[in-house]
Amino acid sequence: MSQEAASRRERVTVIDHPLVQHKLSLMRRRDTSTSKFRGLMREVSLLLGYEATRGLALEDTEIETPLERGTFPILAGKKLCLVSILRAGNGILDGLLDLVPSARVGHIGIYRQPHTLEAVEYYLKLPDDLPERDVILVDPMLATGNSAIAAISRLVELRARSIKFVCLVAAPEGIAALHRVFPEIAIVTASVDRVLDDHGYILPGLGDAGDRLFGTK
Repeated sequence: MSQEAASRRERVTVIDHPLVQHKLSLMRRRDTSTSKFRGLMREVSLLLGYEATRGLALEDTEIETPLERGTFPILAGKKLCLVSILRAGNGILDGLLDLVPSARVGHIGIYRQPHTLEAVEYYLKLPDDLPERDVILVDPMLATGNSAIAAISRLVELRARSIKFVCLVAAPEGIAALHRVFPEIAIVTASVDRVLDDHGYILPGLGDAGDRLFGTK
C-alpha cells in the first residue's frame, strides 16, 4: 500500500457494527420496498451519527440532580449544522436529526449530468453562522465524488468551522477523488464497495438511493 493510500485510509471510518451491516444488506436487496428502504436508511443513519459526532467538544456545566449538585459535560458552544445534498441526503438527515434534534439544517441541491457526470448546483440554503458550527455533510452514495466535492467547496467558501462527510456506501474512486481535493476531510461510511461502473454507479452498491428512497425512477 502506498503512503498516499495509507493516509487516505486513515481518514475513512467504516462502521462495521453488526446492526449497521445487517441493515445495509437489507437495503441492498432489489425487492426491498420503498417504505422499508426509507426506514432502514433512517436507522442506519442514526447509528452512523454516533461515530460522526464522536469528536464534538464538551464543556463542564454545573447541574442539579434530584439528589445533589455536580459538574457534568455538555456540548460546548454552538453545535452542529447538518447539511443534506439533495435530494437523497434527506434520508440520512432524518436519522441524524433523531440523534441531534437541536442541530441547524442546511441544503445543497446538486444533480449529476448523466453524460459527463459533472456536478451542477441548483439550490443553496445554509445557516449564516457556519464559521461557528461543525458541519456534517450527508449523501447516501459517494460515487465519482463530484457532488461531494462541489458541496464541500461551498462549505469551505462559507468558512464552515469543520466538515465531515457521512454516506452509506462509498466507491474507492470517489474517496480518492474527494481526498485529492480535500485531503483533510474525514469520511464516515457503512461500506467501501468494489468499483464504479461505466455509468458512475457503485458496484455492488444498492442502486439509485434517491429513487429507492422516494419511489421514483
